[in-house]
Amino acid sequence: MVDVSLVSTPKKGVSVTVANVTRVYGGSFKALDDVSMKIEKGEFFSLLGPSGCGKTTLLRIIAGFDSPDSGDVFFDDKSILSLPPEKRSSNTVFQTYALFPHLTAYENIAFPLRLKKLDEKTVDERVMKYVRLVQLDEHMHKKPNMLSGGQKQRVAIARALINEPSVLLLDEPLSALDAKLRQNLLVELDEIHDKVGVTFIYVTHDQSEALSVSDRIAIINHGKVLQIGTPYEIYEAPATEFVARFIGETNIYDCTVLSCEQYGDEYMCLVDVPALDTKVWVTDWDPQDVGAELKFTIRPEKIQIVLSDEKVAHMDHLNVFKGIVDEPVYSGFQSKFYVKLANGETVKVFKQHSTFLDDGPEIEWKDSVSIAWRAVDGYLVKEKD
Repeated sequence: MVDVSLVSTPKKGVSVTVANVTRVYGGSFKALDDVSMKIEKGEFFSLLGPSGCGKTTLLRIIAGFDSPDSGDVFFDDKSILSLPPEKRSSNTVFQTYALFPHLTAYENIAFPLRLKKLDEKTVDERVMKYVRLVQLDEHMHKKPNMLSGGQKQRVAIARALINEPSVLLLDEPLSALDAKLRQNLLVELDEIHDKVGVTFIYVTHDQSEALSVSDRIAIINHGKVLQIGTPYEIYEAPATEFVARFIGETNIYDCTVLSCEQYGDEYMCLVDVPALDTKVWVTDWDPQDVGAELKFTIRPEKIQIVLSDEKVAHMDHLNVFKGIVDEPVYSGFQSKFYVKLANGETVKVFKQHSTFLDDGPEIEWKDSVSIAWRAVDGYLVKEKD
C-alpha cells in the first residue's frame, strides 16, 4: 500500500477543457464527433467506453500525440494545440509500461531528471520521494525483468509523476494485470492521486474501475459523449439506454407514459410496459408527457425476491410480479436469479447473502417466487443514444 505517512496535498494541476473536438480518420471514420467537456483542476476524471469508442484518441490529442481536425484543447484558459508533447506539462502512463529494460527501477524513475542534468543530490532526493510514494523501496535496484507487472506499473507511474506534471494521463494502465492485482493497484493509484493532488485523466473500458476511483466519468460511444457525471449519477440516473446497459447490469424495457402526477418534489408516473404485460409505477424528478415513449429500467439488486408463499415486505407503490426461477447463479456474496414471468419475459434479480447460509440459498431452481420493487427504485431513461 501507499505510504500513508505522506501528507495529503491540496488539489493542484490545471483544468482541462476539450472544446468541440472532432477527429476523422481515412476521410470518413469519426473517431471523435464534436466532443466537449471540462475536467476540473485536481480531479480524477475517467473516460469510459467500449473498445474503439474514441477515448484513447481523445487522450492522445490531450497529450499531443495526435491532432484534432477541428476544435481545441485548453489547460486552464490557454490553448495547447500548438505545443509539442514535452511542452504541455502532462505525462502519460501507458498500458505497456514503456520501461527501459537495461535500467533499474531507480534509474527508470530518475531518467527524466537526468535529461534535465540536475545535480545528483537533487535527483536522489526526488527519486526517493517517489520510490516511497509507490512503495518500491525494496525493489528500486531491480531491472524490469525482475519486477512483477504491478511493480513495473508503479515504476511507470513514479517516472510519469517525477517531473511534477499538471496533468497525468493514464491509458488503460491496469488492463494487463490480473483481477486481484488490478484492484489492489487501483486503490493505490487513488491514494497516489490524493497525495500528489494533480489532475488525473484515466482511460478505461472497465466500469468497476471507473466507478471505484473517479470523481466524475464521461461515457463515450461511437466518438460521442453520452453522459458526464459522478459515479452515483451515472449508475443511478443513466441518460441513455446504452449508458444504462453499459454500467453494471439492469433490466430495461420500452414503455409508454399513461399518467404523471406531482407528489411533493417528485412525480409519480404510471407507465405501460408491454414486455411485462402490465403497468408499472415509477417516480421521476421531472414531469413526463402522457403518451411519451421512453425506456424503463430497474437494477437487479433493487428487486426483492421471496418464495411465493411468503409476503413481500410492505412498501408504498410496490410493483409485484410472480414467476419461476429459470436459472439461479450462486456467486458467494450473492445469488443472481433469472425469473421467468407468466408471459415468458425474464427478469434479472440479485439477492445479497448477508447472513450465514447453513444449507445454501433458500431459493432454488424451479421455485415459484414473487419479485417486487418500489416505484422510487425504477428510472425512466429519457434520451435516445
